[in-house]
Amino acid sequence: MSDKPELPQAPAPKKEAAKTAAKRAAPPPTPGRFTLALKEILAGSWLLSLLAVVLALAVGGVLIAASNEEVQASVSYFFARPGDFLAAVWDVIARAYAALFKGAIFNPDADTWVRSIRPLANTLTASTPLIFAGLGLAIGFRAGLFNIGAQGQLIVGAILGAWVGFAWHLPPVLHMVVALLGAVLGGAIWGFIPGLLKAKTGANEVIVTIMLNWIALYGVSYLLTLDAFHRPGLNNPQTPQIDDNAAFPLIFGASFNTHLGFVLALAATAAVWWLLERSTMGFRLRALGLNPNAARTAGINTQRNYIWALTISGALAGLAAAAQIQGTERSLTSNVAGSYGFDAITVALLGRSRPVGTLAAGLLFGALKAGSYQMQAVTHSVDVVLVLQSVIVLLIAAPPLVRAIFRTPDPEAVRRQKVAAAKAAEAAKTLGTAGTAETAETAGAQVAADGGQTTQAKLATNLRAGQAESRPDRGPVGDSDEGGQS
Repeated sequence: MSDKPELPQAPAPKKEAAKTAAKRAAPPPTPGRFTLALKEILAGSWLLSLLAVVLALAVGGVLIAASNEEVQASVSYFFARPGDFLAAVWDVIARAYAALFKGAIFNPDADTWVRSIRPLANTLTASTPLIFAGLGLAIGFRAGLFNIGAQGQLIVGAILGAWVGFAWHLPPVLHMVVALLGAVLGGAIWGFIPGLLKAKTGANEVIVTIMLNWIALYGVSYLLTLDAFHRPGLNNPQTPQIDDNAAFPLIFGASFNTHLGFVLALAATAAVWWLLERSTMGFRLRALGLNPNAARTAGINTQRNYIWALTISGALAGLAAAAQIQGTERSLTSNVAGSYGFDAITVALLGRSRPVGTLAAGLLFGALKAGSYQMQAVTHSVDVVLVLQSVIVLLIAAPPLVRAIFRTPDPEAVRRQKVAAAKAAEAAKTLGTAGTAETAETAGAQVAADGGQTTQAKLATNLRAGQAESRPDRGPVGDSDEGGQS
């Protein structure tokens, strides 16, 4: 015998194999409530979005009429002269929405042509940051991420963009481009943080982005108290004006405030469409949003794409900040973001997270914002526009409510019925003989009616019954021998 000690043998990897088998057999994680709600909202049709806007305008008209003094006075003698009440209601609603149109699209009462079309230019200017931020949120939504951090990303982008704009002194075109890149970088950094936390730790992006919104808000308030960010001679917290070389040029001349940012918003819409619909990364993001478990099984790196989705979303919010700093405000204040980051959530949802739909929704909300000031002269309150936006949010978040009001079919139920009818027809071909076609149609209609819940056994039974009825020369199964003997 050899004196060499025997080397210990490695134990059979039974435990590792058992763990791997159990992991594969385990059911996939259940999607969260935010993910399920987001999928249901995005699955809606364009008609649903249009009906939501129409219903919101109707609700706004009711509120306008209810708050009008003339309408309230005519209610007291409604049964004596109902025509006065109806005339007062129609008059105040028509004047309110006419004022909204004059303040947002075209003012035929203006004394010059320039003043007549100036409301349209104001709408384009107000919609620019909404389009940018809405496109960013749409990318996150298509990837299955409920990103509500556009407000904070916009603020951080505005901080960097404004600092480059007033602290640096560069040649004209170069300064504008560098300030724009600074704003994009700030937004991208603020979007990268929740993406990294989501990918590495599984942190909920909703909670993380909410906290980052508050950090950005208090951060800009603190920076405005520092000497480096405070304009000398002003008591209000505000930075110096950015250099003229860093500002966006006005595309329609000095008579209108529409700047280069709107052209960039149109270009960003086309770029996001190509990214989502034509690029490999867009396919991965859409697959991740539809079914992350299937995407992971197909070899898609979910962690990397989570980071990319939120980083790109933050970069687009940074472009919204550039539109504010370099195009409209020309300086940094604590209210530079306004409510654009939160309004962009509604814009993305109303547009069903499609680039063209987001563009249209941004223009709509820009028109509401631009026309709200002239509408205030009729309603004596700018809150009517906020009510319209809130009702749109409510209706978008509850697609079944809109379908119930307008009696529109559920597209998912229609799809299930078509699939069930196709399965019934396929089963009829498999089992069918002469005379089975009519029974197959009946079975297909039954399957479609109950949404595909009919079992294969019940379907087969119905088909066999149809075959027996189609052959009257033969008796029931089991009685043929007896009948032959007789």
